Amino acid sequence: SDVYKRQVVSTQSTGALIASLVTMGRMHSRGKGISGSAVPYKRTPPVWLKITNDEVVEQITKLARKGLTPSQIGVILRDSSGIGQIKAVTGNKVLRILRANGLAPQIPEDLYNLIKKAVAVRKHLERSKKDLDSKFRLILIESRIHRLARYYKKTQALPPTWKYESATASALLA
Repeated sequence: SDVYKRQVVSTQSTGALIASLVTMGRMHSRGKGISGSAVPYKRTPPVWLKITNDEVVEQITKLARKGLTPSQIGVILRDSSGIGQIKAVTGNKVLRILRANGLAPQIPEDLYNLIKKAVAVRKHLERSKKDLDSKFRLILIESRIHRLARYYKKTQALPPTWKYESATASALLA
Protein backbone atom coordinates (compact mmCIF):
# COMPACT_ATOMS: atom_id res chain seq x y z
CA SER A 1 0.00 0.00 0.00
CA ASP A 2 2.93 2.32 0.70
CA VAL A 3 4.27 1.81 -2.84
CA TYR A 4 0.80 2.53 -4.24
CA LYS A 5 0.63 5.85 -2.35
CA ARG A 6 3.97 6.92 -3.78
CA GLN A 7 2.78 6.16 -7.31
CA VAL A 8 -0.42 8.11 -6.77
CA VAL A 9 1.50 11.09 -5.38
CA SER A 10 3.93 11.06 -8.28
CA THR A 11 1.08 10.73 -10.78
CA GLN A 12 -0.80 13.58 -9.13
CA SER A 13 2.23 15.84 -9.15
CA THR A 14 2.99 15.15 -12.81
CA GLY A 15 -0.71 15.55 -13.58
CA ALA A 16 -0.58 19.00 -12.01
CA LEU A 17 2.53 19.78 -14.04
CA ILE A 18 0.88 18.68 -17.28
CA ALA A 19 -2.30 20.58 -16.43
CA SER A 20 -0.32 23.77 -15.91
CA LEU A 21 1.36 23.43 -19.32
CA VAL A 22 -1.82 22.77 -21.32
CA THR A 23 -3.51 25.84 -22.72
CA MET A 24 -7.05 26.32 -23.89
CA GLY A 25 -7.70 25.19 -27.44
CA ARG A 26 -9.01 27.26 -30.31
CA MET A 27 -12.71 27.44 -30.94
CA HIS A 28 -12.93 26.35 -34.58
CA SER A 29 -9.55 24.74 -35.25
CA ARG A 30 -7.24 22.16 -33.75
CA GLY A 31 -4.44 24.37 -32.44
CA LYS A 32 -3.46 24.70 -28.80
CA GLY A 33 -0.43 26.89 -29.37
CA ILE A 34 1.42 28.26 -26.37
CA SER A 35 3.82 30.59 -28.12
CA GLY A 36 3.47 34.29 -27.49
CA SER A 37 5.18 37.19 -25.85
CA ALA A 38 5.51 37.38 -22.09
CA VAL A 39 4.67 40.48 -20.07
CA PRO A 40 7.73 41.87 -18.27
CA TYR A 41 8.02 40.87 -14.62
CA LYS A 42 8.86 44.37 -13.42
CA ARG A 43 5.74 46.51 -13.18
CA THR A 44 7.64 49.80 -12.98
CA PRO A 45 8.53 51.89 -16.03
CA PRO A 46 12.11 51.58 -17.29
CA VAL A 47 14.62 54.02 -15.82
CA TRP A 48 15.57 55.39 -19.24
CA LEU A 49 11.97 56.33 -20.08
CA LYS A 50 11.71 60.13 -19.80
CA ILE A 51 8.01 60.50 -20.72
CA THR A 52 5.67 61.46 -17.91
CA ASN A 53 2.26 60.04 -17.11
CA ASP A 54 0.41 63.14 -18.41
CA GLU A 55 2.32 63.12 -21.72
CA VAL A 56 1.39 59.47 -22.31
CA VAL A 57 -2.30 60.13 -21.57
CA GLU A 58 -2.19 63.14 -23.91
CA GLN A 59 -0.65 61.02 -26.70
CA ILE A 60 -3.26 58.29 -26.18
CA THR A 61 -6.16 60.74 -26.41
CA LYS A 62 -4.64 62.42 -29.47
CA LEU A 63 -4.27 59.06 -31.26
CA ALA A 64 -7.80 58.01 -30.24
CA ARG A 65 -9.24 61.21 -31.72
CA LYS A 66 -7.58 60.24 -35.02
CA GLY A 67 -9.70 57.07 -34.92
CA LEU A 68 -7.15 54.47 -33.87
CA THR A 69 -8.13 51.41 -31.84
CA PRO A 70 -6.62 50.72 -28.39
CA SER A 71 -4.31 48.00 -29.73
CA GLN A 72 -3.08 50.27 -32.55
CA ILE A 73 -2.40 52.99 -29.97
CA GLY A 74 -0.38 50.52 -27.91
CA VAL A 75 1.68 49.46 -30.94
CA ILE A 76 2.40 53.07 -31.94
CA LEU A 77 3.48 54.03 -28.41
CA ARG A 78 5.65 50.92 -28.18
CA ASP A 79 7.38 51.61 -31.50
CA SER A 80 7.73 55.39 -31.34
CA SER A 81 8.18 56.14 -27.64
CA GLY A 82 9.55 52.84 -26.33
CA ILE A 83 6.64 52.27 -23.92
CA GLY A 84 6.32 48.49 -23.61
CA GLN A 85 3.52 48.48 -21.06
CA ILE A 86 1.33 51.57 -20.83
CA LYS A 87 -0.06 50.36 -17.51
CA ALA A 88 3.46 50.46 -16.02
CA VAL A 89 3.79 54.16 -16.89
CA THR A 90 0.25 55.45 -16.28
CA GLY A 91 -1.18 52.94 -13.84
CA ASN A 92 -4.12 52.35 -16.20
CA LYS A 93 -4.66 50.40 -19.40
CA VAL A 94 -5.33 52.15 -22.71
CA LEU A 95 -9.04 51.35 -22.74
CA ARG A 96 -9.52 52.67 -19.20
CA ILE A 97 -7.78 55.91 -20.15
CA LEU A 98 -10.02 56.20 -23.22
CA ARG A 99 -13.13 55.56 -21.09
CA ALA A 100 -12.08 58.24 -18.61
CA ASN A 101 -11.78 60.74 -21.47
CA GLY A 102 -14.99 59.60 -23.17
CA LEU A 103 -13.20 58.20 -26.23
CA ALA A 104 -13.84 54.47 -25.78
CA PRO A 105 -15.24 52.64 -28.83
CA GLN A 106 -18.95 51.73 -28.82
CA ILE A 107 -18.29 48.08 -29.69
CA PRO A 108 -15.35 46.18 -28.10
CA GLU A 109 -12.41 45.84 -30.43
CA ASP A 110 -12.39 42.05 -30.83
CA LEU A 111 -16.10 41.99 -31.61
CA TYR A 112 -15.63 44.86 -34.08
CA ASN A 113 -12.90 42.90 -35.90
CA LEU A 114 -15.07 39.78 -36.11
CA ILE A 115 -17.98 41.81 -37.52
CA LYS A 116 -15.60 43.39 -40.05
CA LYS A 117 -14.42 39.93 -41.10
CA ALA A 118 -18.00 38.64 -41.43
CA VAL A 119 -18.95 41.62 -43.60
CA ALA A 120 -15.95 40.96 -45.86
CA VAL A 121 -16.81 37.26 -46.22
CA ARG A 122 -20.47 38.07 -46.90
CA LYS A 123 -19.41 40.56 -49.60
CA HIS A 124 -17.22 37.86 -51.14
CA LEU A 125 -20.12 35.41 -51.09
CA GLU A 126 -22.31 37.86 -53.01
CA ARG A 127 -19.79 37.77 -55.86
CA SER A 128 -19.09 34.02 -55.73
CA LYS A 129 -22.14 32.13 -54.53
CA LYS A 130 -20.63 28.67 -55.10
CA ASP A 131 -17.80 29.11 -52.60
CA LEU A 132 -19.00 26.61 -50.02
CA ASP A 133 -15.90 26.84 -47.84
CA SER A 134 -16.43 30.57 -47.35
CA LYS A 135 -20.05 29.89 -46.55
CA PHE A 136 -18.97 27.46 -43.82
CA ARG A 137 -16.34 29.89 -42.49
CA LEU A 138 -18.97 32.64 -42.34
CA ILE A 139 -21.10 30.40 -40.12
CA LEU A 140 -18.11 29.88 -37.80
CA ILE A 141 -17.32 33.59 -37.70
CA GLU A 142 -20.92 34.49 -36.91
CA SER A 143 -21.09 31.88 -34.16
CA ARG A 144 -18.01 33.51 -32.59
CA ILE A 145 -19.74 36.89 -32.87
CA HIS A 146 -22.83 35.56 -31.08
CA ARG A 147 -20.73 33.98 -28.35
CA LEU A 148 -18.70 37.15 -27.77
CA ALA A 149 -21.85 39.27 -27.80
CA ARG A 150 -23.37 37.02 -25.15
CA TYR A 151 -20.26 37.47 -23.00
CA TYR A 152 -20.21 41.26 -23.45
CA LYS A 153 -23.92 41.52 -22.59
CA LYS A 154 -23.25 39.54 -19.42
CA THR A 155 -20.34 41.83 -18.44
CA GLN A 156 -22.43 44.89 -19.46
CA ALA A 157 -19.95 46.07 -22.08
CA LEU A 158 -22.83 45.92 -24.56
CA PRO A 159 -26.45 46.93 -23.88
CA PRO A 160 -28.76 43.95 -23.22
CA THR A 161 -30.81 44.79 -26.33
CA TRP A 162 -27.80 44.72 -28.69
CA LYS A 163 -28.13 42.12 -31.41
CA TYR A 164 -25.94 41.16 -34.36
CA GLU A 165 -27.80 41.09 -37.64
CA SER A 166 -25.97 40.39 -40.87
CA ALA A 167 -28.14 42.88 -42.81
CA THR A 168 -27.18 45.80 -40.57
CA ALA A 169 -23.62 44.68 -39.79
CA SER A 170 -21.96 47.00 -42.32
CA ALA A 171 -23.73 49.96 -40.67
CA LEU A 172 -22.10 49.01 -37.32
CA LEU A 173 -18.67 49.42 -38.90
CA ALA A 174 -19.25 52.93 -40.25
